[in-house]
Amino acid sequence: MSLGLSDSLPIVKPRIDLRSDTVTQPTAAMRRAMAEAVVGDDGFGDDPTVRELEELYAELVGKDAALFVPSGVMANQIAMRILTQPGDVVVTGTFAHVVAFEMGASARNAGIQFATIDNDAPALPVDDVCRLIDAEFDHVAKVGAIVVENTNMFAGGVPYDLAQLAELRRHTNIPIHMDGARLFNASVATGVSPANYAQSVTTVMSCLSKGLCAPLGSLLAVPENLLDDARRERKRLGGAMRQAGVVAAAGLIALRDHVERLHEDHERARRIGAALESVVSGVLPVATNIVALEHPAARELVNALEHHGVLTGTVSPTRFRLVTHADISDEDVEYVCQRIEDIGPLRESTATEE
Repeated sequence: MSLGLSDSLPIVKPRIDLRSDTVTQPTAAMRRAMAEAVVGDDGFGDDPTVRELEELYAELVGKDAALFVPSGVMANQIAMRILTQPGDVVVTGTFAHVVAFEMGASARNAGIQFATIDNDAPALPVDDVCRLIDAEFDHVAKVGAIVVENTNMFAGGVPYDLAQLAELRRHTNIPIHMDGARLFNASVATGVSPANYAQSVTTVMSCLSKGLCAPLGSLLAVPENLLDDARRERKRLGGAMRQAGVVAAAGLIALRDHVERLHEDHERARRIGAALESVVSGVLPVATNIVALEHPAARELVNALEHHGVLTGTVSPTRFRLVTHADISDEDVEYVCQRIEDIGPLRESTATEE
């Protein structure tokens, strides 16, 4: 289906990139801080800027310690390696990042397998998780850990429900890892502090390179008794950096100066979501900075918007996604909304329709 557009039509300017909040550019303040950072060899624990960043994040999420790593995938993989044993089962959502978007890394790196639960909702159903844990009695492989995602990207950036997270902790006695890539979006949207969100979990990670605008890096917070193990696994995965304070300096600015402004991204996402909802069914409720649509013509919508100079994407054959971020202005949002109106209603068809 072409939505009435010629495949040969050239892409129109302006080019507005809503594929992800990972496309954000580091700010001028970040670039200055990176140029002036005091550094040391973090492989020996000697980089003062890295240590400052790790201590700040650990304080924000209420954990004993934290580890600076190159990416969110590496943070999740370290968590899988320190919380489980090869052969363990990890319970999480069907479209959780650690399952669907890390190229099978957990099976290769940690030797674990997943038991997945439909997670097109804010939280994992506690009863379903408990049944999977109880199945060990019936000769099923042991559940070694649970992974929760906050916000839930596939479900449209929905924050995890704090009461359900606490209930999950009360009813289970195994480690819980929070993939908090957008934890600060959840916190700004709900008013729940990162520390309160992390109180019920064993480990938690957050990305600095998404809505917080840093050029790269994530942080993994752990209990003190797991810190040495986490450092060892970072080394094994090739993530032990040297004068990493150069990039950690941008991370400090991200955590100190870029959290409160996330509400601007959320409001802009709501405006785009409302425009999309006016022309098509299947738009998921917009809770933070992600607009998601479940529709058979998802990929065709991506192509139609690209012809207008608006870059978006899909996270499944029928799940459209766009993400607002700091480099998107109110004028950009108005342009996107106008282009959505120009495209008009999508037909309920599939790619195989004649």
